[in-house]
Amino acid sequence: MASMARRAHPLLSNIPHFLTWRSLGFRTICCGRLGFATQSQPDPDPVVAGTKVLETFREEFEIGSRLISFETGKIARFANGSVVMGMDETKVLSTVASAKGDAVRDFLPLTVDYQEKQFAQGVIPNTFMRREGAPKERELLCGRIIDRPIRPLFPAGFYHEVQVMASVLSSDGTQDPDVMAANATSAALMLSDIPWGGPIGVIRIGRISGKFIVNPTMDELSLSDLNLIYACTKDKTLMIDVQAREISEKDLEAGLRLAHPEAVKYLEPQIRLAAKAGKCKKEYKLSLISDRTLEKVGNLAEAPIESVFTDPSYGKFERGEALDKITQDVRRSLEEECDEESLKVLPKTVDTVRKKVVRKRIINEGFRVDGRQLDEVRPVYCEAGSFPILHGSSIFNRGDTQVLCTVTLGAPGDAQRLESLVGPPTKRFMLHYSFPPFSINEVGKRVGLNRREVGHGTLAEKALLAILPPEDDFPYTVRVNSEVMASDGSTSMATVCGGSMALMDAGIPLREHVAGVSVGLVSEVDPTTGMIKDYRILTDILGLEDHLGDMDFKIAGTRNGVTAIQLDIKPAGIPLDIICECLEPAYKGRLQILDHMEREINAPRTQNERNSPRLATLKFSNDALRRLIGPLGALKRKIEEETGARMSVSDGTLTIVAKNQAVMEKVLEKVDFIVGREIEIGGIYKGVVSSIKEYGAFVEFNGGQQGLLHISELSHEPVSRISDVVSVGQQLSLMCIGQDVRGNIKLSLKATSPRPGANTNNVVEGSVPSVKEEPNIWASVGDVSNEQENQTSPLEELSRSKFELSGVNPSTSSISPILIRSAAECDEEEKSADLSQNPKSATSNVGASKSNCKSKKSPPEDHANESPFSNSGLFPTKNVKKSKRVLQKEGEIDFNSILRSLDADGNKHNSSHTHTVNGSTDQEDEVETSITAKKLKIGTKVTAKVYQIRARGLVLDLGGGLRGMYRFETDGKEDFEVGDELRVECSSFSSKGIPVVSLVHDQ
Repeated sequence: MASMARRAHPLLSNIPHFLTWRSLGFRTICCGRLGFATQSQPDPDPVVAGTKVLETFREEFEIGSRLISFETGKIARFANGSVVMGMDETKVLSTVASAKGDAVRDFLPLTVDYQEKQFAQGVIPNTFMRREGAPKERELLCGRIIDRPIRPLFPAGFYHEVQVMASVLSSDGTQDPDVMAANATSAALMLSDIPWGGPIGVIRIGRISGKFIVNPTMDELSLSDLNLIYACTKDKTLMIDVQAREISEKDLEAGLRLAHPEAVKYLEPQIRLAAKAGKCKKEYKLSLISDRTLEKVGNLAEAPIESVFTDPSYGKFERGEALDKITQDVRRSLEEECDEESLKVLPKTVDTVRKKVVRKRIINEGFRVDGRQLDEVRPVYCEAGSFPILHGSSIFNRGDTQVLCTVTLGAPGDAQRLESLVGPPTKRFMLHYSFPPFSINEVGKRVGLNRREVGHGTLAEKALLAILPPEDDFPYTVRVNSEVMASDGSTSMATVCGGSMALMDAGIPLREHVAGVSVGLVSEVDPTTGMIKDYRILTDILGLEDHLGDMDFKIAGTRNGVTAIQLDIKPAGIPLDIICECLEPAYKGRLQILDHMEREINAPRTQNERNSPRLATLKFSNDALRRLIGPLGALKRKIEEETGARMSVSDGTLTIVAKNQAVMEKVLEKVDFIVGREIEIGGIYKGVVSSIKEYGAFVEFNGGQQGLLHISELSHEPVSRISDVVSVGQQLSLMCIGQDVRGNIKLSLKATSPRPGANTNNVVEGSVPSVKEEPNIWASVGDVSNEQENQTSPLEELSRSKFELSGVNPSTSSISPILIRSAAECDEEEKSADLSQNPKSATSNVGASKSNCKSKKSPPEDHANESPFSNSGLFPTKNVKKSKRVLQKEGEIDFNSILRSLDADGNKHNSSHTHTVNGSTDQEDEVETSITAKKLKIGTKVTAKVYQIRARGLVLDLGGGLRGMYRFETDGKEDFEVGDELRVECSSFSSKGIPVVSLVHDQ
């Protein structure tokens, strides 16, 4: 209202204060009445809030040269137990709470939630709601790291609901908060009134250059070949989680021996903190089976259960049905006796009896449920390439456990984006594990991420990650999908085996196979001391043995070492000596499985072109990329829709992913037409005839550029009318042969077609991109072998010889600018010069060459070939557009294979292997002691040394870095040895300029 009055009467705001109503003692006008204001009393002093004092307890200690602190009392004071753990600038809060009231259940409902909110690193979430969403995979995995070591320490029969919530308060990015959260949870449980058998210590160990590092930073982990997380009590192991790069069992044991005393250092600070600020442990009701009930049910069920377990003919479901029938018989007996107490705990009691029977038989007799020996692996079945249409696939069976693994290759842009506080931002290798209900003959729903599926998939992913080629040598994004078809124990290790075979089936150059096996433990404990007095180690455990045993120790690796480990236990700790003893039987079982896998597939599979994905990387200017993308990306989307390929653009780089080679060539053709390349003399380009003149045709090619196809370059035969050969709109494959005196690009059609009567075809249609902009294409193994049989390596010296034939300096012609002119300008200047009167004059211009010397420029050195994967010929980088090939005559020596073998030995060819060929037969014989490429002519005699002995000829060292070829006579191979000196005469040159010599017998 006041603001409205001021707007209605603007002068009121300028009235002096002594003339206002309040200065004269009047009340303000309200409800239309006016009166004097009463004398106001001075306001009393405002109440000041008292200062809250937070009693804080803190413990500081040092581990691995890092200062660590536990603090309680300041944050989350209402929680049953809360602790903030700090290391450097990373702070993690962990709280625990327990439900009130009695528990009516037969299991421990322990929930662990771990969360990384983006505020911890000063970032607003990049989501639509700008809030954190559902738990990410990393958060689920970190929750499992906390859950696995603390669960066994809750007392037997404690079935009250317990919730652990851990969250990162701040992160400097140097430390992974997962281990800190596990230690903070242990301290919070120690402070609470929940009964728990802690404390525990959790430590991370790395190894760089053979030296172990305690609590490594994220930068150190990126250089480490070991990432070991170890949890323990004072004298027993609780949990192990390992990711390694083929570390030996001996080194792994040394790491475990080091980790235990370092982890124990976390225990004493927790005990001191609990003594200062901990609560007294509350008395909770434990749901234990009475001795009377256990004895009564045991008398009824023990004998029939033993008869089932001693019969190895039972399968998984047959055994389950027989055990269920025994349970129903016991139930009927208890109902007849009206024993309500025993009926309430009957399922738990029968399970206890089963456990007792199985464990007693294994320890006393050494026989397992299915009749196997303790160290015997179940029968294995392997099948690779089950679905040929897929990039890679496999089926792996071990006993009744079966998994189907598939591999899909994608572009680098398909990598998974990670939004964690630490670690890399993307992940190019993904393994997704799925456990459908039908795999165990049950009915269930599939909703959201499952903690078990995420954990098992990540374990298999760690195991396979160690053998993948580096990203620089293998730029694909890889997704492995594992579908469990049937489960009877250790499906995660079956996923490792099936995934390894599927990756090889996809043609990925793995160093070797990875296999995994699960090791179990059955122990007998002294009831008075709680110490293990007898135990048995089981190799390749069944699902039932996992349930009734003490341990599930999953170990994956190659023949050289371990790549991943996950240890889960049920009792309150297992001695480290027993854990280390399990490594040897796991290694032996792993070797047995590897033998089966290698018999099925032991090298990357050869894929046919139809199913082999292609990935190309091209370099362009940013202006050229803008032309390719088009307005709002419309042109790029159009190409992707027409071809089915996918293109991604970064600064100066275009990445193309195509389903197969045919799609890749189609995309490259469209890119060439839109963007164009740096024009190269001798390059083959596809163009469209735009107009026809009496002296030639103008052709649009290479991203809208125009060139002149003169009438003399249409055919090897005389042409009277141009329209008899080409028409407007016709698509042609043309060679750039140079430029005329006015700078116009000159094209040739006859240079791409065979000469009449010739025995060889020099070139095949295709576009030769610039040396600087050639695409790097990743192909499958099968395509590599085909290319090695048919395609010759491009040689720079052949291009030089082409310039020598035309009498032009190659150093100036190859870099001279090419002037682009319109058809109208060319028309006028051609008419004015009357070039049509001398149609053959164009053959003397820059870049003209003989048809049998058509060649390509050599690509730049591919340093990727120096990697071990490129040396093996797997997924090499090659130029698919440079597809000119020399078709050899029957019986002719394959010079290309010889040159490839020379390249493999590290020898570089001289840049002038091709020379001007003098066809005269009566020229004077030349004898050279120091031969060079320019001096070598037909008839030249030299003394050569045998460099290599091939199946059909010899590679000779002519001196001066030159190599020549001598073909064995038709009567068979002669006896030669490497290093022999031979007198030879240059008799001819191959189509690629390689000297072909004959022996001189008149010495």
